[in-house]
Amino acid sequence: MNKLPLIMLLCCSAAMSADDKFAAVEIKSTHLKDSAWMFEGAGGNIGVSSGDDGLLIIDDQFAPLADKITAALAQTPGAKAAPMPRYIINTHYHGDHTGGNAHFGAQGTVMAHDNVLQRLQKDEKFPVEGLPVITYDRGISIRFNGDNLKITHLGPGHTDGDSVVHWQKANVVHMGDLFFKDRFPFIDLKGGGNVIGYRDNVAAILQIIDNDTKVIPGHGELASKDDLLKFKHMLDDSINWAKEALNQGKSLEQMTSEGLAEKYKSWSWSFINEEKWIATLYEGLKSS
Repeated sequence: MNKLPLIMLLCCSAAMSADDKFAAVEIKSTHLKDSAWMFEGAGGNIGVSSGDDGLLIIDDQFAPLADKITAALAQTPGAKAAPMPRYIINTHYHGDHTGGNAHFGAQGTVMAHDNVLQRLQKDEKFPVEGLPVITYDRGISIRFNGDNLKITHLGPGHTDGDSVVHWQKANVVHMGDLFFKDRFPFIDLKGGGNVIGYRDNVAAILQIIDNDTKVIPGHGELASKDDLLKFKHMLDDSINWAKEALNQGKSLEQMTSEGLAEKYKSWSWSFINEEKWIATLYEGLKSS
């Protein structure tokens, strides 16, 4: 019996299933200030610089959404200069932030921290044409559309290759997954993430923004400095609670049973609930 048609059918069905998953997703675009925009869809939020110099995007969600993102970009001023982005910045290596790299990298230049390239290269399924072409260690700046976009790597936090992008004139900052608005964060310990580093990186950004700064989180609605400060307080409280529990010799089971303060019960969400967040704290702090 020839198994090839069956294999092809299964592969096609899997591809159709993936496309169906994103069929109803709409890309919501919000103009923030000057050349800065925010796109919401599925996966990590996208930052956009759109103006006379053309288009630049920060993260690109999942591959099946690339055409919808392109259509949304066409409705911004920079599309008059060129319909596709000149630059694509990846805030880290996760697939919900890099899935469109191959599509946009065909005509633009992908850039990211050194460790993002290293991790994507290890993924045999990741398309070569989507790999970062320009990489950096501590950061890089791009003068584009009348603004200076300062890209900074603060050390291990969400992963070991996080970047934060700051429009210095428009006063907008894209946090990548160093910020989950009103949610417990995912800290990818296997991807070089670090619990204390995560908290310290958030603290570092709070020092360089002000009350007028528009903050694009990796996940969640557009935020402010107060929202980021609220997130930082949750991180502080969680870390202090977990450290005390570990000093008392409590097990993960005991910590999970005890739970965090009641005011943080609403921070659980579909991907990282309270139990998973406590497990991250336990594993991350016990090994530090």
